[in-house]
Amino acid sequence: MQVQPAPVTRDSRPALSFAAVVKKVAPSVVTIYSTKTVRENSHNPLLNDPFFRRFFGLEDEDGSNNRRPHIRQEQSLGSGVIVSPEGYILSNYHVVEGADEVKIGLPNGRGDVMAKVIGTDPPTDVAVLKVSATNLTAITMTDSDNVQVGDVVLAVGNPFGVGQTVTMGIVSALGRGGFGVVDYEDYIQTDASINPGNSGGPLVDTEGRLVGINTFILSGSGGSMGIGFAVPINIGRYVMDRINKEGRVVRGYLGVYVQPVTAELRKAFNLQEQTGALVGGVPPGTPAARAELKEGDVITEFNGKKVTDSRHLRLMVAQTRPKTKVDLKFLRDDKEMTSTVTLGELTPDQAAAAPGPRSRGGAVPKGDSLSLDGVDVSDLDSRIRQQLSIPPDLAGALVISVESGTSAYEAGLRPGDVILEINRQKVRNAREAIQLSRNIKDRALLRVWSKTGSRFVVVEAGKKQSGS
Repeated sequence: MQVQPAPVTRDSRPALSFAAVVKKVAPSVVTIYSTKTVRENSHNPLLNDPFFRRFFGLEDEDGSNNRRPHIRQEQSLGSGVIVSPEGYILSNYHVVEGADEVKIGLPNGRGDVMAKVIGTDPPTDVAVLKVSATNLTAITMTDSDNVQVGDVVLAVGNPFGVGQTVTMGIVSALGRGGFGVVDYEDYIQTDASINPGNSGGPLVDTEGRLVGINTFILSGSGGSMGIGFAVPINIGRYVMDRINKEGRVVRGYLGVYVQPVTAELRKAFNLQEQTGALVGGVPPGTPAARAELKEGDVITEFNGKKVTDSRHLRLMVAQTRPKTKVDLKFLRDDKEMTSTVTLGELTPDQAAAAPGPRSRGGAVPKGDSLSLDGVDVSDLDSRIRQQLSIPPDLAGALVISVESGTSAYEAGLRPGDVILEINRQKVRNAREAIQLSRNIKDRALLRVWSKTGSRFVVVEAGKKQSGS
């Protein structure tokens, strides 16, 4: 792969034409045609009638069902970019997801060739393909960490199947995430037009160097509205390197539940800046536990790099190889501290997406009210622990109900959560929670457990949110 890490020149006059850049990039951009077989069973309710099935030859005389599923071919269109002369191509996972056959439309009228999917990484939506072709023109990559908001960028691809198309815009924002599209989101946002069919195509700078892989858009109509997102090429390079060397993407594991530092949490923890990753929980036996991290710590640096928020930390940890020793800086009780931790390997169970809403099942126990508007709590017992999958060694007060419109509800407190701490004091049962809540004046800092882990929540005392 060709990599030029230097940033673009930003003090020159604006270009009146990008024809030279397009001419340089176009031979590296391909169209991807993927085909997959979809089997569908008819949901006609008449087919549930045995007589009807036999009458139409859908069931044998012995009663067995010989109905065949309906089979159809589903085709999709996307783009990709050649990143090495040996025929390696980067694209999006969702472009080739579940495909039985992948064809690559080579540029300059060279026709279609079959492609092999070398590997995919759904958590980043990156796919690595390979074609057996010669004299391919590979694009030059750059260091996407050097991209700045305001840089001019070009998006190249095959939108709507009309043919290779180039659009221009600027970098609108960096480090975008929180969309829930994939597990690791650190997108480059651009207003260069991106439409269906552009997925997997390159986003390049004014020197024709690859800075990102166009991935998705926010749109109310299905077409471009000037809000598009690309996976930074540094992530794409990392995924490709891991797939080629190990056949899969191996990620580091720190073992902490982290959350962003909100304005309310900044006040509650008396922090000077609203940056870093707040540690909401440290499971025993994890690398973080061995490094003696604690709930309430705010991680500010990871291996010499500043941590902007919890999502940023999660991405940096994931891109660091297991068994690597890294230095951490964190704040604890207004003091800066350091620690060295040896990362573990993230397992599929740890990487699994958080579960959906929980169903209580059975009778709901009667709760007692906290000195917080609309919050009732109860003790944990074996039946409730089993129903809600609460660990047997977890101590706290079970939230039975949270009145809609209250500060607690707006802060994210929900029935089924377990209150572990109130204002940094441990809670072992409902009685202790009620006693501690009586000392609340303006606001309460709660540490709460749910199936997604433990986190901190700031609740304004006696405050209902006004309706809109």
